[in-house]
Amino acid sequence: MQRYKLMIPGPVDVEPEVLAAMGQPIPAHYGPEWMEIYQEVVADVKAVFQTGNDVLLMPGPGSAGLDAALGSLLPPGARVLIPTNGFFGERMATIAEANGLEVERVTLGWGKPLDLKAVQGRLRTKKMDALAVVHHETSTGVLNPLPEVTALAREYSVPLVVDAVSSLGGVELPVDEWGVDLCVSVANKCLAAPPGVALMSVSERAWEQIEANPTRHGWYLDLRTWRQYARDWAGWHPYPTTLPTNNILALQVSLRRILEEGLAAFQSRHRTAAQRVRDGLRKLGFPLFVEEPVAAPIITAVSPYPGRTAEEFAAFLKSEHSILIGGGMGPLQGKMCRVGHMGRAKSEEYIAAFLTGAEDFLRQ
Repeated sequence: MQRYKLMIPGPVDVEPEVLAAMGQPIPAHYGPEWMEIYQEVVADVKAVFQTGNDVLLMPGPGSAGLDAALGSLLPPGARVLIPTNGFFGERMATIAEANGLEVERVTLGWGKPLDLKAVQGRLRTKKMDALAVVHHETSTGVLNPLPEVTALAREYSVPLVVDAVSSLGGVELPVDEWGVDLCVSVANKCLAAPPGVALMSVSERAWEQIEANPTRHGWYLDLRTWRQYARDWAGWHPYPTTLPTNNILALQVSLRRILEEGLAAFQSRHRTAAQRVRDGLRKLGFPLFVEEPVAAPIITAVSPYPGRTAEEFAAFLKSEHSILIGGGMGPLQGKMCRVGHMGRAKSEEYIAAFLTGAEDFLRQ
């Protein structure tokens, strides 16, 4: 298989020592040696979430974590308010509907930030059982105003579910300070580890509502199952299934790197990478799809160069420079590209290669 530089919105190219952890002999997912590793990873994940809440490591993608969060928190028929301004906001609404929830949407244009007044208006006029929001809408590159959303959740006393799949680690997200009840992320975006593990922070208020839910959300995706094992099997197997141990070893290495550097410094490197890419693209004449202040520093959404197509640009980078970038999703297919700044993609090596490729594309 040909080797490409991954500058897509995830998964990401990881550092060699992180990748090497995947090739270690497979350890058992229980026993004193493993529990020491597991507890270290849990503590480090808490440090990145900036929380004292319970943290779960759930094998699977971020969508599994969101499915578990929404289905465990709310019984069928409960009403959840979900502002949507992109593909993953719609994905969250679809997951909620699949769990039998009544979804109240606040629909906005893709590429636009959330309308806080519209969200507040729905909370004021209709009784909601929860509020759910995507922090970084990866389909457009918009960073939604989470501090203001959490303030609204507190004002109207509704539990808050946050999709932080592509924001955790890349931008500020102090879960406890902001009052996020259920926060879901993954290892394979900003945390720069291989895919396979969803991460979740669960507040005590969320646990109280989950325990009061009269329905069961299956078994694996019911968070009560995970809490039961965390309590009853705490000393040697505090999770209900076999864990992908090598994935967690890789996550351990990446988290150590992040926390040794310092979370603020690590996040700053995403901002620096985004600025370098955006300045270079502007200089070359590429229009950006999303501008400051709503553009997330985690990806850059770029519109096609005048007279050329997004597909041509992405295909050229792939064939001539072995660089993969993301395309538009849904109604934005063919209308933009998405350049990731996560993992090794935020390094000077990758940034320089990308900008050289963009300049070469224009020469052609």
